[in-house]
Amino acid sequence: MFIEINPDNIDQRLIAQVVDTLRKGKLIIFPTDSVYAVACDALNKKALADLAKWKDIKIQKANFSIICSDLSQVSDYVKQLDRGVFRLLKQNLPGPFTFIMEATNEVSKLFDASKKEIGIRIPDNKIVQAIVAELGHPLATTSLHDGEDEIADYFADPYAIYERFDDEFEIIIDGGYGHLEPTTIVDCTQGSPEIIRQGIGQIVI
Repeated sequence: MFIEINPDNIDQRLIAQVVDTLRKGKLIIFPTDSVYAVACDALNKKALADLAKWKDIKIQKANFSIICSDLSQVSDYVKQLDRGVFRLLKQNLPGPFTFIMEATNEVSKLFDASKKEIGIRIPDNKIVQAIVAELGHPLATTSLHDGEDEIADYFADPYAIYERFDDEFEIIIDGGYGHLEPTTIVDCTQGSPEIIRQGIGQIVI
């Protein structure tokens, strides 16, 4: 199903439809503040397994990020933040960043495996923010990548995404043209934050 959602005038009925689909354990494609991404309900074990299957990896080996609604929700899934890291998150989120943090036992329960780290996202995108707020807990997510096309690693055109992936996903959201650059990944597990992949986000220290 192809759903068009205007980020400047969000139709809450469409958000409710998307969330209902997520709660049923289905996968969706949605816009972010970087590339389009694939997501499922992070608390749904079957959906997580299906997301891993789509990536052709075992769930225990999956390095999915989770999208949270705010920093208070982040605190349920990461170990206590020191003041410097908290300030860094507050200055840069919402934004096109993936922060690698030390995970709590809640994360290991999600993935049925010992997970010491988890990628945290709070995208600066009103559509995904509305979805996570309505869902009430995080999404598990991975970037949309087409391994058959090395030139366009990430799709930006939602119509091209629909043509390529319509039969693989329950809902594909058209939230406008996306970006071709992925998030900037920042490792916060070693004390001093370290950029391990420079993407679209310009970090503010």
